[in-house]
Amino acid sequence: MEYSVHVRMNERLFLRDPEGSDLGRRIIRQGILLFNEIGFEDATFKKLAERLNTKEASIYRYFENKHRLLVYLVAWYWQWMDFQLVFQTNNLADPQQKLQRLLRVLLLIDIHETLANDIDIRALHNIVVREASKAYLTHHVTEDNRHQLFKPYKDLCIRIASIILEYHPNYPYARSRASSLIETAHYQTFFMENLPSLTDFGQPKDERKLLDFMHHLLFSSLDA
Repeated sequence: MEYSVHVRMNERLFLRDPEGSDLGRRIIRQGILLFNEIGFEDATFKKLAERLNTKEASIYRYFENKHRLLVYLVAWYWQWMDFQLVFQTNNLADPQQKLQRLLRVLLLIDIHETLANDIDIRALHNIVVREASKAYLTHHVTEDNRHQLFKPYKDLCIRIASIILEYHPNYPYARSRASSLIETAHYQTFFMENLPSLTDFGQPKDERKLLDFMHHLLFSSLDA
């Protein structure tokens, strides 16, 4: 089945809507590839401009700095994940099956990777795993939160929490479990790929075993 995802972004994330021009769309797509290849710290708008064969000033017309670009990319990913969760659980009535499907979505198992708007989801997922916390671990997090820059992440957590409460209506920690589930999936993926001695899945890398762990973590707490 072919489909496209049209994500409406918070206007405070950009100076000019990147999806409104060819250069803007290329900034997003090549920005993802650049961050994925060399990391957020080493990436600069100068390097991105060289990839785009344009002037550095042209990128600053869209984003005030690379941190804003990172927040934009991460927010886009959370909205895409929210869509995936709805899409993949829409025909499921059993909340346990929904939670099992959720775990696969978080780990990008059985995910439709080809999108009509040419976003490289695997590369973006890698960025989120490595860099997402840098979007909010800042001194201006309160102001950014007031401008609702993290709303897509909150919306995803609320949706996950609602499924948890479908499964266990009296579970008192649904929102905490939802956010910790996402973070655990990403931290364990990072450890598996970079610091394997901190996991049981890294030598050799075993994504299916990570899925089993996530299943154990979720249901052992819900069924306790």
